[in-house]
Parts: sequence; C-alpha cells; structure tokens
Amino acid sequence: MTLPDASPGFRCGYIAIVGRPNVGKSTLMNALIGAKVSITSRKAQTTRHRITGIQTKESAQFVYVDTPGFQTRHANALNKTLNRTVTNTLTAADVILFIIEAGTFGQPDKQVLDLLPANVPCILVINKADRMKDKAVMMPFAQQVAAQRDFTAIVPVSAKQRFQLDILEKEIEKYLPENAPMFGEDDITDRSEKFLAAEIIREKVFRFVGDELPYTSTVLIEKFEEEGDLRRVFAAILVERDGHKAMVIGQKGARLKEISTQARLDMEKLFGGPVYLEIWVKVKSGWADNEAGLRAYGYE
Repeated sequence: MTLPDASPGFRCGYIAIVGRPNVGKSTLMNALIGAKVSITSRKAQTTRHRITGIQTKESAQFVYVDTPGFQTRHANALNKTLNRTVTNTLTAADVILFIIEAGTFGQPDKQVLDLLPANVPCILVINKADRMKDKAVMMPFAQQVAAQRDFTAIVPVSAKQRFQLDILEKEIEKYLPENAPMFGEDDITDRSEKFLAAEIIREKVFRFVGDELPYTSTVLIEKFEEEGDLRRVFAAILVERDGHKAMVIGQKGARLKEISTQARLDMEKLFGGPVYLEIWVKVKSGWADNEAGLRAYGYE
C-alpha cells in the first residue's frame, strides 16, 4: 500500500458515527465517502460490526467508523457484543458524530448521548433534515438538544440528499489531529471484499424478507475466488429454523433469486468487475446464543 504524500498541516484521524438504531448512520458514512461499504436497511440492528470508511482529500484523510446502534432495551448476548463494539470505538475516536433524526430526541437518544466521552470533540448531526416540513422549528429543536451537551458544532444534513455534507466535512476537519495518512489514497475501507460480499447479501436478505426474519440471521462466505476481474462467491444464509429457510427461499425460489440478483449487482458495482454468485440457505441452530459463537462469525 502506497500512502499519499502529505503536505505540512495534513490532518488524519478517526471519526466515530454513533446514535440509536435507524437514524441513518450507515447511509451517512456511505454518502460521505462516496461508496457503499456499510449496509443499510429499515430493520434495526442491521449494522453489527465496526465498519471503516475512508475518504482522502488534499488536506486530510477522514477515517469514518460506522458503529451498531447502541442497544438499550434487551441485555442478550448479541446486544452486549454490539454495545461493546460501540464503546471500544469511542475510546479510539478523535471526533464523534452524534446522529439524531430531525424532530426526534427521545430517551434512547439521551441514553446514547450520556455514554459519549466528555473529552472528545462531538458534533451534533441532525439527519433527515429534508423531512422537516416546518423549517422554523429546526432552530428551537437544535437548541433543545444542544442544551444536553457542549457540542463543537451542530449541522443539519440529509444523508440521502447529500444536503450540507460539505459543511459537515469542514467541521470535522477542524478537529482532526495533524497526522500523516494511515491508508492509501484509493482505499475506501479496511474491510476485505469477502467481508463486504457477506454484508451485501445480508442487506438483501433483510430488504426482501423484512420483519419476518429474526435479526440473528447471518451470512457465511464459504468460498471466495478471484480470477482476473471475475469474483466467484459461494455463500450460505444461516437461519434459526426451517420456517425461516422457507421465508428466504420464497415460492418456487423466487425470493432467493431476487436476493441473489440484487446482491450480485451491488457486488459488481463495488468490486468493479463481474461476479458469479451462488447462495444456499441453511439452518444453523444455537449459534447466536453465546458470545463465543458470535465471535466465531466475525462479531467484534
């Protein structure tokens, strides 16, 4: 890996993206780096891993860390592992982006905010600002949240519409330390293509099966081969019981075919070449009931 030349005053650091589930953390990171490296879904707990997205500009390298939504309701093994991932990320961050949804600041948001370290610069990012029809209420709402903590900046944005992301980037850069770049100029993530392939498939499973399928379902890449520009991916969708298997496959295999097609198209766009994809659905009972099992499947 060749690191880009850094001019005097070059800035580089880690930016933790935190908030309750479903406020648009993954969508925001993908929009900031200009590529889809963190999966998105309306289903809570879609992001389970610490995902790094990298953007390099002339004056700075931004290393964004997308985290799972902090879980405050159920103290099971998965949620404990997800919360530990968030906490570990915060301790290493140079800047924190605290994401909330425009017009909404409830107890779950406050619980996440209370966990943020006081000695790290924290920017309040009000996402989905385009959905707030009455713009006159944005300022009072922002002031209400700002009373909870001394934020270094407050930036309303729309990750989907890319509204005010340039302003957000300028605010972030102010608080990054002066450092040489840590990643190559063309790097967009530190995750492997094999990992990204599994995440893309998992996103499609949640998108097409929706609330019918438990969030503990996951994807295992059994084989990942590269031959020139071609990738051959053989994957297994792991579910808890036979009934869930039928949900994923669908009538005459229609749903699994749609999952496979959409996942392949996303992989080809991200990897920049053709992808041959085969997916099976398998029942894997009991694997998510303990933390050792979670670590074995890549949870951090």
